[in-house]
Amino acid sequence: MEELLERLLAECRPWTERGRVADYIPELGKQDPAALGVYVIGSEGRHSWAGDWDKPFSIQSVVKPILLLQALMDNGIEAVQSRVGMEATGKPFDAINAGEQTLDSAHLNPMVNMGAIVMCTLIHGGSYEERFRRLLELTRRMAGDESIGVDEAAYRSEKTHGSKNRALAYLLKSYGLLEGDVEEVLDCYFRACAIRVNCRSLAHIGAVLSNRGRAPVSGERIFPSAFARYVNAILVTCGMYDGSGEFAIRVGVPAKSGVSGSIMAAVPTRMGIGIFAPALDGKGNSLAGIHLLERLSKELYLSIF
Repeated sequence: MEELLERLLAECRPWTERGRVADYIPELGKQDPAALGVYVIGSEGRHSWAGDWDKPFSIQSVVKPILLLQALMDNGIEAVQSRVGMEATGKPFDAINAGEQTLDSAHLNPMVNMGAIVMCTLIHGGSYEERFRRLLELTRRMAGDESIGVDEAAYRSEKTHGSKNRALAYLLKSYGLLEGDVEEVLDCYFRACAIRVNCRSLAHIGAVLSNRGRAPVSGERIFPSAFARYVNAILVTCGMYDGSGEFAIRVGVPAKSGVSGSIMAAVPTRMGIGIFAPALDGKGNSLAGIHLLERLSKELYLSIF
């Protein structure tokens, strides 16, 4: 596996020169666009890696399936579905999903910013500090790393330059889709996106999802298998923003991307994959990362379709 990963990295490295880092968040703009790393954890517990797998980065939108899981664990499927929809929006991740009709939950899904902000309100806790702490604990368990914390520089950068997300949150509030103080909700969301991880963390998260809620090797039950099935289905249809349909054809596995250049993939019953390549395409997905995952899928016949 290591030899395969090294070869695929070499083949995909030229794609790092064709994308752009997400400089609209200044801290992300400091990332090295040439970075490229991958980590794989198989269902049998074998770990394989190549490239810049241990370089830390903020999780960004890869936290959204974890937000969804925490909301499901706290409220159940029916309650979550009453607050956020399941269909792909066909729009960019930070789009204002309102048209001629009144904005309602059916216009959202948990993998776009508006839906993820709503997910923050569904996490149980007496304060948003407690809600975030519970989300961080779940992230640590899924990532298999108790040392994971917040990248404070990324958090401050997110919060200082988060005007678009504030507009989305206040729009949700105006339509009665967001309860509580908007700034407290947003602070929870900004902190969630700034959780510091690496490729191994993402591979471990993917392995838990691929193993229907159980940690690899130990078999610890972290969440019910029904929730894994729900989240994996949402990832297939919505996980790669408005590029999810093309990604399903090219790669064919549940996955979630983030604008830090991260991709977390969960190949059901087989493996979890973590990728980092911060140069993005026009839709906010890792350019070299998608090419790497596509080649890996073809080599190992990973597509679920």
